[in-house]
Amino acid sequence: MLETLTQGFTAARERLGGVRELSDENIAESLRDVRMSLLEADVDLAVVKDFLARVKERALGEKVRTRVRDAQGRRVQITPGQHFVKVCEEELTQLMGPVDPELARDGRGVTSVMLLGLQGVGKTTVCAKLARHLQKDKRRPLLVAADIQRPAAVLQLQQLGERLGVAVHVGGEGEGPAEICAAAAERARREGFDAVVYDTAGRLAIDDELMQELEEIERVTAPANRILVCDALMGRDAVNVASAFAARIALDGLILTKLDGDARGGAALAAKAVTGVPIRFIGTGEGLDRLEPFRPEGLASRILGMGDIVGLVRDFEEVVDEKEAEADAERLLKGRFGLEDLLKQLKTIQRMGPLRDVLGKLPMFGNLAEQVDERELGRVEALIRSMTPDERARPEIIDRSRATRIARGSGRRSKDVRELIQRFTQMREMMSQLGSGGMFSKLPGLGRMAGAGMGGFDPSSLLGAAGGGARSSGGAREASKQRARQKGKRKQARKARKKNRRR
Repeated sequence: MLETLTQGFTAARERLGGVRELSDENIAESLRDVRMSLLEADVDLAVVKDFLARVKERALGEKVRTRVRDAQGRRVQITPGQHFVKVCEEELTQLMGPVDPELARDGRGVTSVMLLGLQGVGKTTVCAKLARHLQKDKRRPLLVAADIQRPAAVLQLQQLGERLGVAVHVGGEGEGPAEICAAAAERARREGFDAVVYDTAGRLAIDDELMQELEEIERVTAPANRILVCDALMGRDAVNVASAFAARIALDGLILTKLDGDARGGAALAAKAVTGVPIRFIGTGEGLDRLEPFRPEGLASRILGMGDIVGLVRDFEEVVDEKEAEADAERLLKGRFGLEDLLKQLKTIQRMGPLRDVLGKLPMFGNLAEQVDERELGRVEALIRSMTPDERARPEIIDRSRATRIARGSGRRSKDVRELIQRFTQMREMMSQLGSGGMFSKLPGLGRMAGAGMGGFDPSSLLGAAGGGARSSGGAREASKQRARQKGKRKQARKARKKNRRR
């Protein structure tokens, strides 16, 4: 996700790695890398110029205390490169925020949401995802199928509503979109629904007929939230679409879909700056749970390659029972940890979302995340499920004969079984040492997450054991080689530009 942006900021950070003092010259070189990545990511040119000017002004103009004390009272030194990264993070956060993802309610306390957008951006799916979000908030939503333009849109929403156990209001024969929405609003009042989500029609392009239809729906329903759904893959066009809709209807926010498939991210960076309309939610996958409240600081941190621990903890808390996690963590740190526990952790990670997304939120794992094969978790699971309960509890008893039987049952090789056991044993010993030394108590946040494997279990450390190669170390080496190749290309490009100037 957003690899184009991350590469530019990573190159800038590495360029300042050994610098002792920020100057016009080295700042200009670093900002050149950032500028190229922003433009390649389809960020509006005016936004790019303004952002770079603010970063340069702050990086050179602010007084920085190079020696400070951390939370434990120890003296640490701040490098010029770290100051530059901090400025970039704060300016990115300001560029995309501030954002309040809380949906407004009307005078009766009902959360009414009118979804707008072009055809094909995923409004109907977002409608169901919003319903799931509202359910988590203990709300009782009513979905309204007002898109009678697209074939099967009504049926799709009914099927999604059935999956969620959510009521769907469908219009009668001959009813127009505005009439359907007005009847749904009346039904919500009559039957006590405390949330209503209107799924409206779209077009392949904005036209006057569409806007008149949406204005009529807005007039009869007076929704508390008017939210535009945009496809992140549209790049700069997403911003143009948002501006065109905002000219006719007062928007309260945007939802960006398919952000997990967007390597550029220009829409995420520029939408707020160009339209003045904040991004409220982002879609990061196909599942109905994959709609996240937008956190500018989290996305800024990920763009800079520093992960998003806050977002990871939030995902973790949604899928794990706290008491059970604490009990698991205690067993883990005492070395009483079997493959059955590992299997449970793998299932927990899978519930948190795609493995690439989970790893992408871990600091320093950004490059590795894109190289992880999602299928490897399934292969590790197949190996564990082919073992007997005794073998899962005491993997040290697995000899050559048992390994052959397990491999045959899982469709893998004996070598894969031995590698899994070896890696697991090393991990268990390491966690036992950390627990006995009390080191986890000194790592903020990791104690709570250990039970789900996010503190004590590095999921990438076991993936190679399922036949995919040593992806943890191999992935790191590949990421390092990739950075070296990019650095070489940039060096060649600079030489070519100098040669052209001489000519």
